[in-house]
Amino acid sequence: MRAQTNALEAGAHRIVRVLKEAGHDALFAGGCVRDMLLERPPKDFDIATDAVPDRIAELFPRTLEVGKAFGVMCVVMDDHPFEVATFRRDVNYQDGRHPENIEFTNAQEDAMRRDFTVNGLFYDPDRKEVIDYVGGRQDLHCKIIRAIGAPEQRFEEDYLRMMRAVRFTCTLGFTLEEVTRRAIRDRAPHIRDISIERVQQEFTRILLEAPRAGRGLEMLYDLGLLQVFLPEVAALHGVEQPPCFHPEGDAFRHTVIMLDEMESPDMNLAYAVLLHDVGKPGTAAIGPDKATGGERIRFDGHAEAGAEMAEAIMQRLRLPRRHIDAVRHCVQHHMRFMHVQSMRKAKLRHFVGHPLFKTELELHRLDCHSSHGHLDNHTFLLEYLQQLEQEEDAALPARWVNGHDIIAMGISAGPDVGHWLKTAYDAQLEQRFPDKATLLQWLRKEIQKIGTSPSI
Repeated sequence: MRAQTNALEAGAHRIVRVLKEAGHDALFAGGCVRDMLLERPPKDFDIATDAVPDRIAELFPRTLEVGKAFGVMCVVMDDHPFEVATFRRDVNYQDGRHPENIEFTNAQEDAMRRDFTVNGLFYDPDRKEVIDYVGGRQDLHCKIIRAIGAPEQRFEEDYLRMMRAVRFTCTLGFTLEEVTRRAIRDRAPHIRDISIERVQQEFTRILLEAPRAGRGLEMLYDLGLLQVFLPEVAALHGVEQPPCFHPEGDAFRHTVIMLDEMESPDMNLAYAVLLHDVGKPGTAAIGPDKATGGERIRFDGHAEAGAEMAEAIMQRLRLPRRHIDAVRHCVQHHMRFMHVQSMRKAKLRHFVGHPLFKTELELHRLDCHSSHGHLDNHTFLLEYLQQLEQEEDAALPARWVNGHDIIAMGISAGPDVGHWLKTAYDAQLEQRFPDKATLLQWLRKEIQKIGTSPSI
């Protein structure tokens, strides 16, 4: 066990000391002990004690009753919240989530109610002693995720633990113990009994925290969980792809490889990778192969179909609107990269100037690297970006022409204004005119040629 290293841990030490000086037992509990033994910096320190909530409130000047009915208090120390919970035993789970009642007890019984052995450890920071009632140290050494006691009972107490089992297995790089695995597979349909927000939170953590998020997706499928809460992604399994473009296998395997290849992803990239091909099952068809003159599997329109599906899926998962809009955009436009080398200068400048372009570019790189391996368009764009950076104003310039200018030329408010705004901005980006006045003069002539209601 490493030595105390930071202010967060020092605050936890002080809470334990106050409780002990008042005659109570107090220990670090759960994930922080696991992470310290793995020499990983804990994100939080939870404390377990035999002091009841009212007693905790007496001993500390700043407390919050975050879960007093379940023996849980929040103690604020140095402006940081610490969870301080009374040793307890949970009684009579009925809804697969909450106990009907609790009983205050001792450390050993408290350990036995926890989810997995690696999370059931205690640590006495004064005596520098690990207290293990559940075999957690051995499972840490062997890199195993194992339910405490009977796994059937642990999961029926809270079905979300099935998702947590996958998360801990993947984020720690451990193996899921076989009896625990079978218990999850047998109860997978019950994941629908848990609120979709809680399921999404665990799933998102797998995508963002696992060194190989694709392994997490495979585990969720093999356990039968993915089919319940993300059937659209599970449907990628077995969707064959043209070997000339996808020698790696079906659409599910392709997605798994991309997720595994991600490096420090954010929410937008992770969900864009997950959902970029979700439209393929519904658009799969045999069609002409222009390269050979024969036929092959095609997915015409899968990007557009996938964008709509991605929006619906993310809404169902209760994800924030800003991420829904971003992922929809990335999914809808991910096939445009095949045309970048033939794009007009203005269109290309627009394309790389989009606020999500860096996410789109990384999605494209992962897409190619995880399939045919051709990165010529990616290389072209990197070189183009370098060119832009060398220009005096690499960012997209402000528009010279606005809607009022267009309306002043006789165009009625509506879609025609947007058409002429785009025409003007394209000409500006292509540097066809030295200033706004010259551009407006040309634009007025173009409008007069076509009339005030151009076909767009």
